[in-house]
Amino acid sequence: MRLLFDENLSPRLVSLLLDVYPGSAHAHDVGLASASDEAVWIYARKNGFIVCTKDSDFHERSLLLGHPPKVVWIRRGNCSTREIEETLRNHVEDVRRLAEDESAAFLMLL
Repeated sequence: MRLLFDENLSPRLVSLLLDVYPGSAHAHDVGLASASDEAVWIYARKNGFIVCTKDSDFHERSLLLGHPPKVVWIRRGNCSTREIEETLRNHVEDVRRLAEDESAAFLMLL
């Protein structure tokens, strides 16, 4: 259950969440700084990541294209990295269910 954090999220999330989402990466770390949503989507699909983002475009893409990759869409306004970390920690079982459910394409977290 590896997350690929979109560039709209802090790169620090990778190390902050290492204990619950091992093997995760940030878009910058895999050469996707300033990359298009399509490039991030393709990378995640080819490398077995779940895209984690605050960008509604990935949710829309999952509705149009299905999965893989699956998408965790964090629907929170301006908030701290700490709040994003807490949200993902509080929903680790929901993310696990998303990863295991063959029919699910996205998970929206508030």
